[in-house]
Amino acid sequence: MICPSYSVLAECYDVLMQDVDYAAWADFYEAQFQKHLDRRPSIVLDLGCGTGTLTGMMASRGFDMIGIDLSAEMLSKASAAAQSAGHGILYLQQDMRAFDLYGSVDAVVCSLDGINYLTRKEDVLLCFMRVYTFLNEGGLFIFDVNTKWKFEHVFGDERYILEEEGIYLGWENEYNHKTGLCRFYLTFFCENENGSWDRFEEIQRERAYSDRTLKNLLFRAGFEVLEVVSDLAGGAISDTDERHYFICRRPRA
Repeated sequence: MICPSYSVLAECYDVLMQDVDYAAWADFYEAQFQKHLDRRPSIVLDLGCGTGTLTGMMASRGFDMIGIDLSAEMLSKASAAAQSAGHGILYLQQDMRAFDLYGSVDAVVCSLDGINYLTRKEDVLLCFMRVYTFLNEGGLFIFDVNTKWKFEHVFGDERYILEEEGIYLGWENEYNHKTGLCRFYLTFFCENENGSWDRFEEIQRERAYSDRTLKNLLFRAGFEVLEVVSDLAGGAISDTDERHYFICRRPRA
């Protein structure tokens, strides 16, 4: 059975992402807020929030959070977690390229290569323009991307097997060096309560963008790029980085 992107993955996303150090990501965002903003941001938008683990962590640190994701399944899990934790997080099912808010925000974050999932430069520009529209003057936009080096040397045409209790995932990559498009063919086996297993398939896509391309698109949207770093410690970038983090600002008029 071939399913829409993330419809099945939502069921096991948190298990597969359990090695992600979300606290380190939250620390990184807070450090950037302190470094580049005159005051602590009140409202923060988490763009492509998934199941809301990071959104909830930021909420627990006192930020008024909004989470946007295209997947209803992801947002269902995020909302349930927020209700259980007593967080008043506003979750919205919207497209990153055309989202709409009731007002403006002080900061926008987009974590774990959400921008790579926009596979056309025109779509990336649309996303950047929407962020600019709803970001207060002087506000920060922070996002990360998987680098071209990672697509070429880590993803490539590799195959992976991921296995956790009740979940088995076969992961096969297909990378086009010319276009920078990478297709991920995912085959899930999920165990039911009665011990039987269901098989599902998904196809996901990401595109590699150079720093130069992203900076140009950010400039066209109206942003200034304050920093590009290679890790959550703020390390200098190199040609063999797997991930780059962009810290951008909407200039004041």
